[in-house]
Amino acid sequence: MSSDLRKPPAYWFSDQPPPLFSRLLSGLYAGAVALRAALYQRGVLRRVRVAAPVIVVGNLIAGGSGKTPLVIALVERLRDAGWTPGVATRGYGRDDASQPLWVARDTDPAMGGDEPVLIARRTGAKVRADNDRAAAAQALIAAGCDVVVCDDGLQHYRLQRDIEVEVVDGRRRYGNGRLLPAGPLREPVARAARCDFHVLNLAADDEDGNSHTQPGFGEWPMRVGTDRAVPMLGGRAQPLSALAGQRVHAVAGIGDPQRFFASLRAHGIAVVPHGFADHHRYEAADFQFGSDLPVLMTEKDAVKCIPFAGERYYSVPAQAELPEAFWIGLLDRLPARATTA
Repeated sequence: MSSDLRKPPAYWFSDQPPPLFSRLLSGLYAGAVALRAALYQRGVLRRVRVAAPVIVVGNLIAGGSGKTPLVIALVERLRDAGWTPGVATRGYGRDDASQPLWVARDTDPAMGGDEPVLIARRTGAKVRADNDRAAAAQALIAAGCDVVVCDDGLQHYRLQRDIEVEVVDGRRRYGNGRLLPAGPLREPVARAARCDFHVLNLAADDEDGNSHTQPGFGEWPMRVGTDRAVPMLGGRAQPLSALAGQRVHAVAGIGDPQRFFASLRAHGIAVVPHGFADHHRYEAADFQFGSDLPVLMTEKDAVKCIPFAGERYYSVPAQAELPEAFWIGLLDRLPARATTA
């Protein structure tokens, strides 16, 4: 049984006109956003500069657009370049968001948030969850990190940043172009012009050549590759191609579940889709599908389902792939890494 508790309204990503009440509220929201931005620009609200470079990875729309795979890839690239990166995050959906928390690979996702736990497991980097991202960045630096990657902090202006990376969903883009709640935008589209890099998360079905899924001027293409299934109870991973022609239950509680389903179909897998709301908290009852097929899910979902996973439950890791020129350009924007004698 799928959950629609946080499913975005249909008019966000269609030509359907938003209800009048949402348009009225959108106008109020626009005023609040503009006022807040002006207060920061004029110095009425103060920004915090920390003692290390800060890279913010974010997006303009509410919900997922592919930030987590990019954050993971960015942490790995920074480490390869000799940096000691740490990740600052709010940790959306945590049980006690008022309390800062160090998130480790074995942290309960209910306490640390599904995405922070996934980042900690995949990278081994220090991850700090805190509503105050400036405080999170300071804690990371005190713990030995020399560069801070801020996950989903584009609108957290209090933390001064050196590089902003906007991630755009290649399939949904900016939706109907309206601000919340009439549309999915947290800020006006014009805000994107102030970002240093624009990454377009291409969908698995981009081969049709549709113009809305192709990179525009100044956009870097990102493909999120999925090529293997990892048994959640342990064991050897198998290539997704080994499941070609088979029926599977596919589970996705992410911003755009169709993206995951399409990635599996691209490997010739017959998908029985089960879409859940982003950050859905799973229970064993959610997996009573009525047939004993393999169950494939995203890594973000898998970190929450290990306690009741069965032998036929698989996690499908995602790997962000970007042009080498993107990484060269981003690393060149960072100041020289501090060295000690």
